[in-house]
Formats: sequence, structure tokens, C-alpha cells
Amino acid sequence: RDLRPQHVPGRRLLTMGKMLYGVGDIDLLHPPAELEARKHKLKRKIPTPNSFFMDVKCPGCYNITTVFSHAQTVVICGSCSTVLCQPTGGKARLTEGCSFRKKSD
Repeated sequence: RDLRPQHVPGRRLLTMGKMLYGVGDIDLLHPPAELEARKHKLKRKIPTPNSFFMDVKCPGCYNITTVFSHAQTVVICGSCSTVLCQPTGGKARLTEGCSFRKKSD
């Protein structure tokens, strides 16, 4: 039996990867995590920001620098002056070779 919601005229289907959800098929009290992550930051059940702080490791000297994910200025390593990330319109773009991890709360 096909468990996917059948198309009904006038009813929208939400696609998430390989999953299809009808508008009435989602538990509003406990929505799927992947659906919440795709929503706008203010329209989530619990509003949370999209930004985060991260530790970036310099590829040259392996020094760790804390960087904001949406940095609006060029971030440079303090010891070897290598550029770690470049600003874009939204999230900052890490330089090739830099590794990072999200900082925990």
C-alpha cells in the first residue's frame, strides 16, 4: 500500500527530500526536525537564529580562531595573517583548507 498522501485538487503537498507531506498530515505539536529547519527563523515553533559561532582552524599554523557564521568583515588569523573567511551576502565563506566546528552552548 502506498503510504504517501494522494493528490487532492486544491491541497498542497510539502516536499522534504524524499518525503511528501500533505498540509493536514503533519503533527503540529511535534513537527519533523527537517521541516522546522527549513522554515524562516521567526516562523518556527520555537524561534531560533540561523547564525552560530564556530572555531576555525588555520591551515597554516593550526591556530584556532572563533568566528561568527555571518561575519561581515574578512577574518584573519592572529598569528600568521592568513585569511580565514570572506564575507558574502549571508553566511561567511571559509577559505579552502580551513576546518571548522560549531561551538556548543
